[in-house]
Amino acid sequence: MKLNTYSLPTRRGANALSPIISLSGVTKLYSGFRALDDVSVEIEPGITGLLGPNGSGKSTLIKSLLGLVRNHQGTGTVLSLPWPDQVREIRDRVGYLPEDDCYIAGLTGIEAVAFMANLSGLPKTEGLRRAHEITDFCDIGEEKYRSVETYSTGMRQKLKFAQALVHDPPFLILDEPTTGLDPDQRDAMLRRIRTLARDHGKSILLSTHILPDVKAVCDQVIILARGKVQVFDSMENLSKPAEPALNVMIYGEKNAFLSGLKAAGYNVNTRADGTLKIIGISTNQVSSIWDLAASTGTSIRRLAPAQNSLEDIFFQAVSATEPR
Repeated sequence: MKLNTYSLPTRRGANALSPIISLSGVTKLYSGFRALDDVSVEIEPGITGLLGPNGSGKSTLIKSLLGLVRNHQGTGTVLSLPWPDQVREIRDRVGYLPEDDCYIAGLTGIEAVAFMANLSGLPKTEGLRRAHEITDFCDIGEEKYRSVETYSTGMRQKLKFAQALVHDPPFLILDEPTTGLDPDQRDAMLRRIRTLARDHGKSILLSTHILPDVKAVCDQVIILARGKVQVFDSMENLSKPAEPALNVMIYGEKNAFLSGLKAAGYNVNTRADGTLKIIGISTNQVSSIWDLAASTGTSIRRLAPAQNSLEDIFFQAVSATEPR
């Protein structure tokens, strides 16, 4: 498959690229209800996860970016184009995979993708050539010649992905792209997403409720709740605990080992799987843990720096907005 290759994105800093999306004060009301409430973000090149519970504003934000709903307040840029003033031009440069199915009855898969290519401005012959390349990339084999109405849910997801890609946009908005896929298809979809970002320099906004998908592919994460941005940071920063900690799995004399840790002034939590989380200790102090294990007759099975759980971060962000 031939795709335009853009320079790979870098994190913001001295050599940072312009943000893919920059929004300020975006607000959307539905009969007085604030679906979006003063949303301000700068989304860098790369893969950004968009998380939130039902009714959080994820779908409204996507539709606002594409000009499918009109916001009441707010301005910004998308792909360096003024938003919402030039939303038509923005849509031409975005590939969109909607959560809901969208196809014309009676078309085959290849015809549906070629039709989308033509709508995006590609000549008929070029559009058909691109449709064949993209359906191959999306692993739509001989099924491309079958009527779309006969497709399974997983095949329709692949079809929508191909339609989003066929005009080779620099920016993709994917709304629940792994819904309806079996485990192997889901892994394949995530590999394609990583390939598009890593090898072809495309930026991607991935809206999903599947947190492992976000952990697998995303560079940064936005968590929306009640229309507000509750969390916006890189996966790297979110994974770092507030203070140094180690996770330790042990065999042998547990009580003596725990007593030794507490005597040394460490705060220790025991997780459900038996792993000890030693808080306040960094990796350069690991030798003291090995010494303590040796002196208490304890065997260490596994020792690794503790990381924050995206699940815990999501739960805390959403819980903070719930009425008390």
